[in-house]
Amino acid sequence: MTMPSYLVVGGAGFIGSHLVSRLVERAHVTVLDDLSSGRQAFLDTAITSGRCELRVGSVFDAELLSSCMRGKIAVFHLSANPEARLGLEQPMLDLEQGTLATHAVLDAMRRGNVKGLVLASSGTVYGLSRTVCREQDLGNLPISLYGASKLASEALVSAHVECFGISAWIFRLGNVIGPRSTHGAAFDFLHRLAREPEQLTVLGDGQQSKPYVHVTDAVEAMLFGFEHAADPLNVFNVAPEGASTVRAVAELCVAHSKNPSASIAFTGGQRGWRGDVPHCRLDSSALAALGFTLSRSSDEALALGVRELAREIFG
Repeated sequence: MTMPSYLVVGGAGFIGSHLVSRLVERAHVTVLDDLSSGRQAFLDTAITSGRCELRVGSVFDAELLSSCMRGKIAVFHLSANPEARLGLEQPMLDLEQGTLATHAVLDAMRRGNVKGLVLASSGTVYGLSRTVCREQDLGNLPISLYGASKLASEALVSAHVECFGISAWIFRLGNVIGPRSTHGAAFDFLHRLAREPEQLTVLGDGQQSKPYVHVTDAVEAMLFGFEHAADPLNVFNVAPEGASTVRAVAELCVAHSKNPSASIAFTGGQRGWRGDVPHCRLDSSALAALGFTLSRSSDEALALGVRELAREIFG
């Protein structure tokens, strides 16, 4: 049988490169990435397999994007601004790298008659919810520009399912952690400890809490949902029950740093940066009903991810 062929937009990034590593086991993969946050080195093994091709460029290069679409049966779209806080300094960033990039991908799919899209979204679409959020719960709108761009991207995907007959799989991910990470609290804390090993300063009171997902589990969830859900539009939360606190993240980072006796100073207040959701809980029972459950709890994913990141940063 002819091996399927996929396009992964943003495939040289953190989650994207792990996804590509799994896809090349079963398919030919073209990666389109501008390498603004991704790294070609993340794809070395996949490229060596002979089943992965890297095209360096922007989704806004219509000719390049169209050429990458040819012969593909589906597109995995993971390209976005990877650091939510940057929206405070560059308010156009999430609109451009999130919403408008998603529109560019969808329009190229329409013109190239590609009928399947997998979108990596985020639990930030639920905003300041006080309850465990299910896929149909969107009563609270996003409070960050990053979350707003993700929700707008989801809306564009939903409209293209209805108007142009594509099939789509949207995955609202918890906090993803693991090797090759380029952002996130643990990544920031470990790099700060590398620069200033005596003390780690942490925004907020340390009680902020979110569900953590190891990157390998996130990728397996996306592949399982893509292969087993068959509605025109499929939306899944990807997160374990419960959550891990910022204090736990900070303590693990200190424990795995070069100075395990470093002190931790919390700045106070119930949240870190403006637009950050202090507490998040996601209900992943829809994915479980399909037959998939995550292999690690939030604390287990966090502990493993911090260990792996510390090895990358400190050696």
